[in-house]
Amino acid sequence: MYKTIVVHIDGSRQQDSRLRAAARLAADHDAHLVGAGMTGMSWVDFALLTGSMGAPVMPGTDFQGMRDAVSVRLEKFVEDARRLGIASLESRLVEDDPRYALLMQSRYADLTVLSQDDEPDPDLPVRVRGLPEHVALRGARPVLVVPGTYHGEPIASTAVVGWDGSMQAIRAIEGALPLLQRAESVKLALINPDELSELHGEEPGADMALYLARQGVQVDVIVERTRSTTGDALMAMARTCGAGLLAVGAYGHSRYREWVLGGVTREVLARSPVPLLLAH
Repeated sequence: MYKTIVVHIDGSRQQDSRLRAAARLAADHDAHLVGAGMTGMSWVDFALLTGSMGAPVMPGTDFQGMRDAVSVRLEKFVEDARRLGIASLESRLVEDDPRYALLMQSRYADLTVLSQDDEPDPDLPVRVRGLPEHVALRGARPVLVVPGTYHGEPIASTAVVGWDGSMQAIRAIEGALPLLQRAESVKLALINPDELSELHGEEPGADMALYLARQGVQVDVIVERTRSTTGDALMAMARTCGAGLLAVGAYGHSRYREWVLGGVTREVLARSPVPLLLAH
């Protein structure tokens, strides 16, 4: 079960949908919900602020203003979470860049809840593009990426799990297991498995389906051969079966110290119509 869930609090337009998802999971799993808000000040920014690198010292009220703005957002989070029925919760103000702060916070939680990237919000003081993939690829815990269209629907009454035999897919299944065990139906989806025959054994999907069944998961193996991309095929399957969750492994490789996303990860991150669980 998930016993500690971290949700990003930034005051953006997407915050309501991600908080609804986090609150629903916290209620279902009797979990402690942590709202984490960041000032956006990294250690480099702080060094510049204090003048320790020879830069002019900014007025203290500027830095305090950032803290005050985050505090207001966190107070609103507490009110909203209580309104959604969450009893065990806390807020955390972190003086750091969201990318590094959420990586640290995620280490001590079972799940981190973020939002899909969307159009820039002009009212948002701290804006970080690519936050979900940053935390998923560099972090040790699964990430739930919530679309802005989510309004509180059951997250895992039906779930689609992308299975290609990889370590990343195993990590996604492990991270999603508390949800899969509660689901009424889990579709273990194999897209064009013949292309990865060396990872699947004699009967593609059979061994993982047996593993999941022993974990109490109501699982069906769905093999689809298509000319569509894997990401498109998985999302289409999620729509067709009315899934509330899509779980896939997060792929990426380092190029000049920057993570470059694999095609499937990039597709589902940008366009998944339902909450997306990623793990690397």
